[in-house]
Amino acid sequence: MNDETRKPAVKALRPRLAASLILTRGERGKTEVLMGRRSARHVFMPNKYVFPGGRVDRADLTAPVASDLAEDVFATMTRVLPERRARAAAMAAVRETAEETGLLIAREGSIRSRHNNWAPFRASGVVPDLSGLRLITRAVTPPGRSRRFDTWFFTANASALCDDRPAKPSDELEDVQWVPLAQTRTLDLPIVTHFVLDELERVLPPSPQPTRWIRDVRGKMSVEPL
Repeated sequence: MNDETRKPAVKALRPRLAASLILTRGERGKTEVLMGRRSARHVFMPNKYVFPGGRVDRADLTAPVASDLAEDVFATMTRVLPERRARAAAMAAVRETAEETGLLIAREGSIRSRHNNWAPFRASGVVPDLSGLRLITRAVTPPGRSRRFDTWFFTANASALCDDRPAKPSDELEDVQWVPLAQTRTLDLPIVTHFVLDELERVLPPSPQPTRWIRDVRGKMSVEPL
């Protein structure tokens, strides 16, 4: 699931809920995706190009929201997650995108919560908006790794952004840039990102295919309908 060296584990770790967001822009055939390079200081996947994302935070469970997830996305996710955690995963994807690239998937509104996670949104007078997110895939890290994640990958068009501010690098992601989809494979990518890019192309219009996920089944990675 990732490029981290497999280490023997005394006890199988429970995967931590996480989320990632692939922002796209441009027409099919000319699609670009937003990516950034993880800092060399990171223990986990240093110098790899990835999408914004990270673990679900406790604050994501009670986050303010302008509009909820689309019904079909909710229906798929709640087959395996409680509604509250499904919404929190989507919110984590939006929050991490704001923290790591400065881009806000939101619409005009006010936030009562004073939690620091929503400071960028408060400063811009907007509220996180989940309605433009579409589900790409889910990937669960195999047992035996020192870090395990149950990661939900979403996509959203750049039209879901609250304004046209440029993306900017952060302590988490360096060299943040829009990359032509056809050129993404030339970057230094984690193994799982290759799979996610394949799934992204499957779910993009005009003929989206059913959502799938990847997990370990008896020691082999298996791709199954989600």
